[in-house]
Amino acid sequence: MKTSLAEFVSQTREKLGLSPSGLAKKSNLPIEIIEAIESAQELFLPTTIRQKLAKGLRLNTRDIKPYEKIPADETAPMEFIEVLKISILDDEKDLKCPDCGADLIAHIEKMYDLEDNLIKHPKARCSKCPFQIK
Repeated sequence: MKTSLAEFVSQTREKLGLSPSGLAKKSNLPIEIIEAIESAQELFLPTTIRQKLAKGLRLNTRDIKPYEKIPADETAPMEFIEVLKISILDDEKDLKCPDCGADLIAHIEKMYDLEDNLIKHPKARCSKCPFQIK
């Protein structure tokens, strides 16, 4: 089985003798980002985060990229993702992962636009596999 991004980052950090907060400091990233990566909440990194993480782990960005997963929004059929998003917004319970059938961990992120209108953005991640909706 292929090593996940979370496992790779955690193992590399431990080999360097760093704690998560130590890696956050060396990478110039918030500890919350390191924790999200190591708990598999983040599976695909923006370029700037990948660059900072590579610096903190004393690696090249090419060394990290193979462990990342393509975001679920790009691989799952859009119609299915839209149905799942509506289900999350409708506060449906017991949602299942389309890839492995495990429970989805879902929540609604509340944001405001420039005119102070509330925008609800559904998010979900699988409790067992890399599937996620960002």
